[in-house]
Amino acid sequence: MHRFLLTPRWWGINVFVALAIPFCLFMGTWQLGRFEDRVGSHREAGSERPAEEAAAPLDSLLPVDTKTSGRLASASGEYGQQLLVPERDLDGKNGFYVLTLLRTDSGKTVPVVRGWLPGTADASKAPAPPAGRVEVTGALQASENAGTKGVHAQGGLPPGQLGVIGSATLVNLVQDPLYDAWLTVQTPSDGMVPVPAQAPSNTGLDLKAFQNLGYTGEWFVFVAFVLFMWWRLYRRELETQRDAEAGLLPAASPADAPAASPKTASPETASSKTASATAPAGE
Repeated sequence: MHRFLLTPRWWGINVFVALAIPFCLFMGTWQLGRFEDRVGSHREAGSERPAEEAAAPLDSLLPVDTKTSGRLASASGEYGQQLLVPERDLDGKNGFYVLTLLRTDSGKTVPVVRGWLPGTADASKAPAPPAGRVEVTGALQASENAGTKGVHAQGGLPPGQLGVIGSATLVNLVQDPLYDAWLTVQTPSDGMVPVPAQAPSNTGLDLKAFQNLGYTGEWFVFVAFVLFMWWRLYRRELETQRDAEAGLLPAASPADAPAASPKTASPETASSKTASATAPAGE
């Protein structure tokens, strides 16, 4: 009854199923792991840092990752050029960041957001930075890029304004080497509002995370589909074989019957051929 499973056709079907199911399970598990990693990164990035956590030297926290982002970092040096970062919202209000470049004792420069002010970016509203050598403590942040939420990446800003806080946009303004990070001061000063630290990019439950979850479901659905199709083919083959044994299959039509060969010609046809061959030519 089940000998058809040993035919070359069914060998091919069985091998395909045996390879497809583990592959789909592996891909589904991998996509699920990617989703769980993103959830873990989101929780780690969004978790509050201990209030009593001491500030660490800036160089010891680099490069910025999910563990060091938001950590308090300390740096010392002298403030230099001041820039404004327009179109930044805070608590539902539009305003701008006051960013000052700090040339550290190591000779490298790090951008420091000293605070936020409401309204349109105006250099006359921004308080001047302290003169002389300063000690700065702020929350460590990764450099922004054109895809970071809330940045002004279209360009066309007036002199003295910056759309994206990052070494790539500051390299033409600063001659010193730049840190690939920036600090946001968490203590209010000169009437400015402190800018809270933000979670690093690609650590939230964004569209990519839910795409991974969707792909997980698709791969497991593929497993069920492969099993269903194999069972359906198996049942169809089995039912066809039973119907053939019971004589329930329709008989072959006359058009499907093979034509008679010359060797099996009927006696009547053979006699007529012989008569025609022996008949006189005049007739």
